[in-house]
Amino acid sequence: VAFVVCRSLEGLKTFSYLEELILDNNLLGNDLLLPRLPHLHTLTLNKNQISFQRNTCKILLDHLAEVVPSLQYLSLLGNIACPNELVCKEKDEDDYQRYRYFVLHKLTNLKFLDTRKVTKREREEALIRGAFMKVVKPK
Repeated sequence: VAFVVCRSLEGLKTFSYLEELILDNNLLGNDLLLPRLPHLHTLTLNKNQISFQRNTCKILLDHLAEVVPSLQYLSLLGNIACPNELVCKEKDEDDYQRYRYFVLHKLTNLKFLDTRKVTKREREEALIRGAFMKVVKPK
């Protein structure tokens, strides 16, 4: 078994029928660019360098919505973008729920986000208020 730290996903374009992709523990950030993978339903990006800096996470989520239209399971645990009270003392369950609404607003086909199933109530809330749930802090 070999472990390689990814900084680019250039070679993925030859795998257009890929259904699951695990990219945990790499150096991937908000500038992540995936080729069009129409059959991809599972993507894990745990423990990378994805954050909510400015509009970059919105751009990343818009990109994912465009290039992986079949995405049903996404995990961003261990990234700055995913507020987790177990990793950061300043975060709480409300921060995490706002993050979920924002991601679900952008990626409407998700059935699971991180480790939790998307509920009907969350989907409805994301539709109504998800665009306004991005957590930002003043400089």
